[in-house]
Amino acid sequence: MLSLNGPLQLTVAIPTYNRADFLRQTLAGIALQVFPAGQFEVLVIDNNSTDHTRAVVAEFADAQPAPRHVLETQQGLDHARNRAIAEARGAILIFADDDILVQPDWLTQLTAPLRADKSRRVGAVGGEVIPVFPQGLPPWVAEWHAPLAFRADAGPIDARHSPMGANLAFPRWVFEQLGPFHTALDRAAGNYFSGGDSEMIRRVRAAGLQVWFVPAAAVQHQMPANRTTFRYATRHAFDSARSRVIDRAGQPGAAGYFAGRLVGNVFKVLGYALLALLGWLTFNPDTAKKSLVRAWRSCGYLYQIPRSLVGKI
Repeated sequence: MLSLNGPLQLTVAIPTYNRADFLRQTLAGIALQVFPAGQFEVLVIDNNSTDHTRAVVAEFADAQPAPRHVLETQQGLDHARNRAIAEARGAILIFADDDILVQPDWLTQLTAPLRADKSRRVGAVGGEVIPVFPQGLPPWVAEWHAPLAFRADAGPIDARHSPMGANLAFPRWVFEQLGPFHTALDRAAGNYFSGGDSEMIRRVRAAGLQVWFVPAAAVQHQMPANRTTFRYATRHAFDSARSRVIDRAGQPGAAGYFAGRLVGNVFKVLGYALLALLGWLTFNPDTAKKSLVRAWRSCGYLYQIPRSLVGKI
């Protein structure tokens, strides 16, 4: 069990890229944590931002603890996460998005299972992520944005569920045992790849470790208007499907999985395209947009599966 009277306990790592104003709100919430100030550090991993990110970090120079600005020049979310692992001094690493809003007891709640884990059975802990929409939520994308709600109390979750990287904690020894994040699944400027966090969670489970969910460690995940557009939704759907294929390529039985997905998604593209056409013809643009997003997700599978089968990214 980790003691709050010992050396540095926690490292809060915030990868960021060109979202300085959101970052300011996240850092303001972290500055109000009730967790003992001398027992955690805050790292802002700046992934080549060209905005005023560095100046925002400097605004919190008098915070306890003051965040430390770290420049990571290799572009990509998981490169930034891996830099955080290398820089961290805490026994527990918390990975947080740069656009979350947190309550004062966030760190206390999120890390409680790891601080109480005497036998190293818990390999990861995720908190609730509640999407909020400061500029409004179009009804046609509402069904894709909801809290995780894996369970009502703190405890382990089964393999059907994977916490979100926006609010996720690991003990340092997990990375020493299992290695860093998989950068082939990296989100970087120009794409919406994802999966580095879920791939790490799968490794944690494969090692026989528990993955916990703590609903009381909730954060609000801000979703600006540019994340609720048709263009964003289609690109995100396409790249998310691609990243799932890339992730699956390294697992047993991938060829059979790909064969089934390839055939199934051919029919899905045709079916969703037809539903989209019917939506437009019946003056129901919301149905048409949702169907086109689903069709574009299937296109992501059809694009990536042949590339992965021949060994391309």
